Amino acid sequence: MSLLVTFGGVSMIDSKQIRAARASLGWTIDKLASEAGLNRRTVIRIEDKGSEVSPSQKTLQAIQNALEIAGIEFIKTDDGGRGVIFRDPK
Repeated sequence: MSLLVTFGGVSMIDSKQIRAARASLGWTIDKLASEAGLNRRTVIRIEDKGSEVSPSQKTLQAIQNALEIAGIEFIKTDDGGRGVIFRDPK
């Protein structure tokens, strides 16, 4: 199951995108947790439990920021698809 969280009408990243982004970068869970300033168990819960957990907007934003700084772009297609693109960070 994928996690899709909306805050104030803005969709946040989902658990599948987080896993795909981390894999694209070759990052471990520990690396993502460190870069996002989070506990590794938080990242594990979000990736493993999907919609069974409700992370805060702050937590998801920390993950998204860390991945975007590393060169990940989160995308959403017109038909509702979601994904990630790796771009070499400038």
